[in-house]
Amino acid sequence: MNKKALFLTDIEDGLAPIIQEVTNIRSENMLTIKSYGTDISHPYGDIMRSVIIAIYQENVEEIFVIGTKGKRNSKVNVLTQLEAMKDKIQTLDYLFQNSRPEFSGGTLDEWLNGKENGSGSIEKSVDIIRHHPLVPSYVKVRGLLVNNKDGKFSIVEVPVNKTVPTLS
Repeated sequence: MNKKALFLTDIEDGLAPIIQEVTNIRSENMLTIKSYGTDISHPYGDIMRSVIIAIYQENVEEIFVIGTKGKRNSKVNVLTQLEAMKDKIQTLDYLFQNSRPEFSGGTLDEWLNGKENGSGSIEKSVDIIRHHPLVPSYVKVRGLLVNNKDGKFSIVEVPVNKTVPTLS
């Protein structure tokens, strides 16, 4: 049975060969979940569900949460584009601030655009995966930050907090 690695990545193009080189994992053993940002916003949300299913159905034994810094495309402020929906945005902001845990994040803007701190977001997602009750203890979870500066990539491992988050 082939052991596989799962990569939770941003939608940045061209990451696969760089990641393959750094991790020494053959392409046929690489599974990738691409998302706008690497935030796992809820421990029982769709991304986490995909991670858990991949662990059991694809025999995943290592997970990499990979964020990008210095992306070619600057971050788009979704709320600016939704200005015509100002009343709905105000209502949703109220719900985000007063109806936890149903809404994650402090505001609609944080939920849509994610956090600015790439390594903090990676660290949070690694902690959620590592301490999820349905993730076996043998699964290794690591965070990596890819820096794309002028088309040159470098990767650093994100040190991860040792505290156990509370999963609701």
